Amino acid sequence: MSPKEKKLVSQTGDFVKKVLENAEGGHDWYHTQRVYWMACYLAQKTGADLLTVSLGALLHDIADSKFHGGDETIGPKMAANWLTDFELDSAVVQSVIEIVKEISFKGGHHDRPNRSLEFQVVQDADRLDALGAIGIARTFNYGGFKNRAIYDPNIPPKPGQSREEYKNSQAPTINHFYEKLLLLKDRMNTDTARKIANKRHKFMAEFLDEFYAEWNFGSPN
Repeated sequence: MSPKEKKLVSQTGDFVKKVLENAEGGHDWYHTQRVYWMACYLAQKTGADLLTVSLGALLHDIADSKFHGGDETIGPKMAANWLTDFELDSAVVQSVIEIVKEISFKGGHHDRPNRSLEFQVVQDADRLDALGAIGIARTFNYGGFKNRAIYDPNIPPKPGQSREEYKNSQAPTINHFYEKLLLLKDRMNTDTARKIANKRHKFMAEFLDEFYAEWNFGSPN
């Protein structure tokens, strides 16, 4: 990137950090920072445009609809308003807005083919942060934030939910592993992300085995 582009990325990071200073711990600045780092790493491996990837990663959670009454328009609008203050190629701006608008999981029914490489890279980076040790920590942090049960053996997971069901779910936190997290390994776009996802997926599977062993320890059944 040029010095001017690097300055824009730095300014965008400062902007996002300020906006997210009171965000829920699983979707705060540090989540965005990790996604940004991972996205830059994947961009280097794939040849994706680093400016688009950097801006898309930094702005991808600027206004997550989960924390704005389900409104999915706020994030793209905030990203567009921020980017209009700079002299950027319109194609870059549109690519970044598309990332912010379309990146979220939405129950797994919203993935579409023919996305740009830059979109795929940022999506992989975001999804990788939902896996492994960090993914487990984020999942339980959000469950606590929403005052959800950790686990209820009488409420089975419902993978393959509709978009609205997924969006409005109040299920126990453990269910989220089966409704989203364990599905992500097979939905990575890039080879590098798939390799990282395989390792993190295995860690989560081992965690769940241990969780159930401890939960049921001493049970007469």
